Amino acid sequence: MNALPTAAARPLADRRGLALALLSLLQFLIALDVTVVHVALPSIGAQFDAPTSSLSWVVTGYTLVGGGLLLLGGRVTDLLGRRRMFLLGAALFAAASLAAGLAPDLPTLVGARFAQGAGEALASPAAMSLIALLFPEPAERAKALGVWGAISAGGLVAGVLLSGVLTELLHWRWIFGINVPLAIAVLLITPRLLPADGPRTRTERLDLPGALLLTAGPLSLVYGVVEKAPAAVAAGALLLAGFVLVEARTRHPLVPLAFFTHRVRAVANAVTVLLSAALSTAFFLLTLYMQNVIGLGPLQAGLAFLPFCAALFLAIAVTPRLITALGLKYASLVGLVCTAAGLAWLARLPDGGAYAADVLPGMLGVAAGMGVGLLALQNAALHGVTEDDAGTASGVQRSVDQLGGALGLAVLVGTAVKGTGGAAATGADGFRTAFLYALVGIAAAALALLVAAPNQRQDEASQPVS
Repeated sequence: MNALPTAAARPLADRRGLALALLSLLQFLIALDVTVVHVALPSIGAQFDAPTSSLSWVVTGYTLVGGGLLLLGGRVTDLLGRRRMFLLGAALFAAASLAAGLAPDLPTLVGARFAQGAGEALASPAAMSLIALLFPEPAERAKALGVWGAISAGGLVAGVLLSGVLTELLHWRWIFGINVPLAIAVLLITPRLLPADGPRTRTERLDLPGALLLTAGPLSLVYGVVEKAPAAVAAGALLLAGFVLVEARTRHPLVPLAFFTHRVRAVANAVTVLLSAALSTAFFLLTLYMQNVIGLGPLQAGLAFLPFCAALFLAIAVTPRLITALGLKYASLVGLVCTAAGLAWLARLPDGGAYAADVLPGMLGVAAGMGVGLLALQNAALHGVTEDDAGTASGVQRSVDQLGGALGLAVLVGTAVKGTGGAAATGADGFRTAFLYALVGIAAAALALLVAAPNQRQDEASQPVS
């Protein structure tokens, strides 16, 4: 059997397409694991005799650790090499997935989920910055990020479908086991498609205290919200304030505060927090509403997201053209308006609703907003990146995306559960309230975008990196 051609033997254009597919595959698995546990949670709880409050960490622990460490991952990527960190992150993600699938108890499973998040924190910013450098021209970068975003978003939806299928037909452990062979394939093929990193020319120290504070702060906040512990909420706020102080005083900050003086990036990341909070909440609550209120089974609820997936992919496909025609600011605003329309529809959900009339229209609006809004903001967050800060910019964007989603999920889902009297309740008062609060957040994001953001045309949307 002939060996696969090495990276040096392939034409650059061929390698870039294959490399994009490989980078997107791992991101698909990373996104998949955000949602793949939802339908399986009752089975996990039954096996480990765990209460709902403990099970929630199987979901939030992954995104909080991943989001909290993404800035460190971005910085490590810039300092130690993009391919090197992508491979290390993929290896950690594969090992942690295997540990989760074999976990003998809930603490081990939660620990494995934390480790999965750490693997993501290395792999995602490395992949995103590799894409930015492989596709330096603005138009081709927008298309490449569109492919990456579409596959990543597909992982979120596929997670719900696979969770029901694998849990019902096989066992919940297989929701983690499917990651292992695919991640191993990524590890084996990547060295043949991406050139090795150059020699290390920078020896800056890593800001480990900053990374610890940025991870512990959101964890404490979410714990305080979920467990209704004001002291934990206060501690989380203090830890995040400490993060700002550390970043301002350390010689080698995790992310230099001057990074946020770039107005396009700063506004894009701030708006992403609010949009991600609304999208994560809507995704989770729609799953809950369809099962607990409408009465769909797990597999039916997963299949009900197929129109969502189709609308999302269509929105992502047209977003590069919207960016070209409208610029980043107004393309992002289109995404926010679509999201707001979907949330407004969902904020009127009846107690005994129907999928086609009450859920589907709002679901499609949210899907369109997710596709257009996040992709346009992602391009804005990478505006003007260079070889020195591509990984940092990618890490910041992914971090605010995940932390915004996790914190929004904790606050707004807590509102929904409180309003309905529990996760198994059949009323929709709490759902309506949560969607209304999410709508208020989107309105604030749109106002911030209109007032504070300059509009970048497509030819200015990204600067070629050297």
